[in-house]
Amino acid sequence: MAGPIDFDVAIVGGGLAGLSLSIQLAKPGHRVVLFEKEQYPFHKVCGEYISMESWNFLVSLGLNLEKINPPIISMLQVSAVNGKISGHKLPLGGFGISRYKLDHCLAQLAREAGVTILENTKVNQVSFNGSSFLLETSRQPYTAKLACGSFGKRSNIDIRWQRQFIIAAKNKLNNYVGIKYHIKTNFPPDTIALHNFDDGYCGIVKIEDDKYCLCYLTTAANLQRCNGSVKEMEQAILCQNPYLQTIFSNSEFLYEEPLAISQISFDKKEQVENHVLMIGDAAGMITPLCGNGMSMALHASKLAASRIDPFLKHRISRAEMERQYRLQWKKYFSHRLKTGRRVQRLFGRRWITNYFVALAGRFPKLIESLIRKTHGEPF
Repeated sequence: MAGPIDFDVAIVGGGLAGLSLSIQLAKPGHRVVLFEKEQYPFHKVCGEYISMESWNFLVSLGLNLEKINPPIISMLQVSAVNGKISGHKLPLGGFGISRYKLDHCLAQLAREAGVTILENTKVNQVSFNGSSFLLETSRQPYTAKLACGSFGKRSNIDIRWQRQFIIAAKNKLNNYVGIKYHIKTNFPPDTIALHNFDDGYCGIVKIEDDKYCLCYLTTAANLQRCNGSVKEMEQAILCQNPYLQTIFSNSEFLYEEPLAISQISFDKKEQVENHVLMIGDAAGMITPLCGNGMSMALHASKLAASRIDPFLKHRISRAEMERQYRLQWKKYFSHRLKTGRRVQRLFGRRWITNYFVALAGRFPKLIESLIRKTHGEPF
């Protein structure tokens, strides 16, 4: 049997963080392999809204956003279960684009930069021997000087390693379910809405091709109360909000079945595990109601690349690279995550949500303050 194939960097997971990191590392000539268990293009459960802070960075990677011409989002609507609604201008704004399109475009750019992308390839284990990594995959073994984990919210490796958020007891920050559709509907193209319901919230935003992303987060308990039926839950619980009742009744749903993901956790995570640098949701997941997860994944890839490049050029040690990455990650994201967890604990209770939306209508600076605390500046 042939020996392992060797690379400078192995990236496990081909989402936003993994793809953007691979491009940044391949451009200066590092040998990069990226493993993705699916095949591009494919859909993911995601709110598909990106803060404008990421625009220049995506362009720097080679993405022609002007040609793609995504819908520009400048307004936010927040509704309560009782039908109260509050509208606000987004301080920085953002744009809507599907993961189906964005990830596929970034994968093409990565290949052009020289990244070896292995699709339909599952990584079963990553082991560090003191100087390099061995990656056991569904194809064959690979070795690399450095390994990065961008395997999303929850993976087989998280479970194998028994990461802390995996073994944590059930609480108000874990055991959530995410559901996503693409729809055609009548909704303002410059607006992102956050419609609340009992123990959850649903976002809607325009993406490419005159489509909208409809994505919601709720507790596993809500689904269990509805006999495990997504449709029953939508009718019995989500549609108590009159705005969601209108959307679900008057829209054209483009999927036969929704995309779903379970066991979502917002518990704290470590940014380096077993000497593997974690990026994207694998390093820490901000609550979707904050609308900044995609930008955080992109920004984290830039932070990681700026530490990995000098390590591969023997300018800093592995320990120093890991230390700097942890510090920078926490500097930019810890406060955002903390704010997101606090807000997450409040939402879902009907009376609190009703009160918050009413208060936000009278004091718009409250919403602006929350947005600023969960978003950053262009990077």
